[in-house]
Amino acid sequence: MAIQQEIGNKGEKTAENYLLKIGYEILERNFRAKKAEIDIICKHANTLIFVEVKTRTSTKFGNPEEFVNQAKSAKVIEGAEVYMIENNWKGAIRFDIISILVRNDNVDVKHFEDAFY
Repeated sequence: MAIQQEIGNKGEKTAENYLLKIGYEILERNFRAKKAEIDIICKHANTLIFVEVKTRTSTKFGNPEEFVNQAKSAKVIEGAEVYMIENNWKGAIRFDIISILVRNDNVDVKHFEDAFY
């Protein structure tokens, strides 16, 4: 497995554990629809939440959350539309980013609620 992919997988697991700890219900991981992938789909307080996780080991090129650009958010929204249709979801939705910075043994998790739409 490539190092980048391994870092990304660890980041997604860290994000999942963080969400569980704060009371979110995980519904899906790595949901794929068309050319879109959503890292985590979860539910909290009757809101369906689509989460993009960005993990980095350095801020040399910017903070992890800065790597969710307009094209990436558009793909997440596209995938979310498919998920909502497939699951007949009619309630509230939200798009979050979880930024994870891993440096040596330190892991910094930042949760940006309602980050884009």
